[in-house]
Amino acid sequence: MAGSLVQTQQRPNNATYIGKGKLEELRELLDREKPDLAVFDHELTPVQMRNLEDRLPVRIVDRTMLILDIFAQRAHSREGKLQVELAALAYRLPRLTGVGTELSRLGAGIGTRGAGEQKLEMDRRYIRRRIQDLRRQLGKIEKTRSLHRKSRQRAGIKEVSLVGYTNAGKSSLFNALCRMGHSSGHDQAEADSRLFQTLETTTRKIGLPHHPGFLITDTVGFIQNLPHHLVQAFRSTLEEAARADLIVHVIDLSDPQYLEKMRVVEMVLEELGADQGKIMQVFTKTDLLPESAPAFEALLVSSRTGEGMSGLLNALTRRLNGEESDAT
Repeated sequence: MAGSLVQTQQRPNNATYIGKGKLEELRELLDREKPDLAVFDHELTPVQMRNLEDRLPVRIVDRTMLILDIFAQRAHSREGKLQVELAALAYRLPRLTGVGTELSRLGAGIGTRGAGEQKLEMDRRYIRRRIQDLRRQLGKIEKTRSLHRKSRQRAGIKEVSLVGYTNAGKSSLFNALCRMGHSSGHDQAEADSRLFQTLETTTRKIGLPHHPGFLITDTVGFIQNLPHHLVQAFRSTLEEAARADLIVHVIDLSDPQYLEKMRVVEMVLEELGADQGKIMQVFTKTDLLPESAPAFEALLVSSRTGEGMSGLLNALTRRLNGEESDAT
């Protein structure tokens, strides 16, 4: 990263998001450092994007574009790819206006339509048709998932979903539980420290000594101010996680901002209509805490060392057996 600038103001500038002085400061930084692009940690309006591109010498990327690009790289399943494409097209559609206005001036006479305007309308029609098609395909996938869920409910199989902020350690915890209780005894999900490593839900059955077992699902990570296009595209997947018999909120205790990130996840779960009585908090990455860390009365685990994992399985068993009903 070549550098960063921060501006505090009551409301964003309607034309350029940042103020005139800060814009000039940014231009000087770009001229000096010669970066490939400038990233704004906020979603820009089409007008703001166009004005910034006119006044700055590099490509402009806003928060939503960056997250969409990361999601596109991480999506591997058919549903994940459809969801990311839907979000990207919903974001792109209103941003065709500026390009069309510019192109429509080319080859257009008084009272006629330019080639650019015709191209813009064709692009809009294509995107709208594609959005409808994507929604139909995702609707079919959702119906299939709903049928499978009802079948599991009739069979009496309990479901547990792991939710949490991105990079909280959900996939690592999922793998640790699979090593203990899945028939393979091996990791079942890819896990590393990259943001949004998990986009597709992965479900496996965990066997328990005094319980018929349960299905556990690794889900997409949450983030503060998640772009609304992505929330809408992934809503059915998120709601599926919120409907589980038990929702395990995975929290990275080694993160200095863990309290703030806890609140973000809690707000998302509330928006999804999750039953607060089904939520159980689990604090991970305890092996990264300093020895001087204060005692903490909660479920503490380390997916890497295995510390606390037996206690977690016992707690899951009690909750699924109905022996504990209050949120932990």
